[in-house]
Amino acid sequence: MSESYLANHVKELQPSGIRKFFDLASQMENVISLGVGEPDFVTPWNVIEASYHSLEQGYTAYTANAGLIELREEIGKYLRETFSISYNPEDQILVTVGASQAIDLALRAIVNAGDEVIVVEPCFVSYSPTISLAGGVSVSVSATADNEFKVTPEQIEAAITPRTKAIVLCSPNNPTGSVLSKEELYEIAQVVQKHDLIVLSDEIYAELAYDEAVSSIASVDGMEERTIVISGFSKSFAMTGWRLGYAVGPVAIMQAMTKIHQYTMMCAPTMAQHGALEALRHGNESVREMKTSYRQRRNFVVKALNEMGLSCHLPGGAFYVFPSIKETGYSSEEFAQRLLEEERVAVVPGQVFGESGEGYIRCSYATSIKQLDEAMKRMNRFVKRNSETNEPTV
Repeated sequence: MSESYLANHVKELQPSGIRKFFDLASQMENVISLGVGEPDFVTPWNVIEASYHSLEQGYTAYTANAGLIELREEIGKYLRETFSISYNPEDQILVTVGASQAIDLALRAIVNAGDEVIVVEPCFVSYSPTISLAGGVSVSVSATADNEFKVTPEQIEAAITPRTKAIVLCSPNNPTGSVLSKEELYEIAQVVQKHDLIVLSDEIYAELAYDEAVSSIASVDGMEERTIVISGFSKSFAMTGWRLGYAVGPVAIMQAMTKIHQYTMMCAPTMAQHGALEALRHGNESVREMKTSYRQRRNFVVKALNEMGLSCHLPGGAFYVFPSIKETGYSSEEFAQRLLEEERVAVVPGQVFGESGEGYIRCSYATSIKQLDEAMKRMNRFVKRNSETNEPTV
């Protein structure tokens, strides 16, 4: 009876495929999880200490809806120095409860019922559901391994219709780790401007680029006024549980997002904001140390996967690899399920990131080298055992 009261668009939403395998793994013993995208580092101590200190000083009340002005000013400084993009802390920067809330607010602020939003797949699992909850229609464009999982301007243009309102980009990408170069972003920007679109640029992994500095599409001429940059502190500063993100963009859009934020959240946690302020001011060394470790792990895992016969490109950022499992003959779901049951290694089947992810799996290397070494040995054993009895069908 109670289910009949649920909204249809909510009933149609599928549970997160990432959480499914994480929950299964949590019920088993001796499992090595390469599933959930979360740093294995503890938040830097100076950040934790700053949060403690804010509580000791009595900063336990609400902040301004948009966040502490000192934090917004520091975010603005970081964006100027890193990406050469400038935003007014007073009305163009909004502190949110994680980057996920920023994405939700942005979509609800710009999407009318029936508007189409282009999503480049494989992609973070929440994009399409959040578009649906905002009343929009998600239109998928598939980036392929042949192009290192990078979307082309031609693919985007082919997907545009009179109802297209926006496009969601993520660089470095989750789940593939691909990074769009400055030149590639420029070419995409020309299509966006030609068709008068808005870009949601998810840059949560921007600090975790290994081989070249990440560029923001907002830095391309003419794009600052039509780009909403989404980022946060979870990945680069190992602050996932602190739930703190931010959005920057054109004044009218940021005012609309703040208005929704006022009614639904009030403000981000005060003590977390004080911690984030310390992270931006004095956290660069910790970020560099984490990035160095991630680069070493990336190289180790990519080499191991290719040697066992699972073709894997070298990701330019984030902390994921996206190897092909097509040669095994299993679907992504079958591969992940059997690997978990037979060898106690948890990975995420690629199709949860969109249809174009079928035939791949996502492995997070945000865990120790010792754990990764053991995980690769178990996977190699699984692949060899199954390749002897299973003919490729995918």
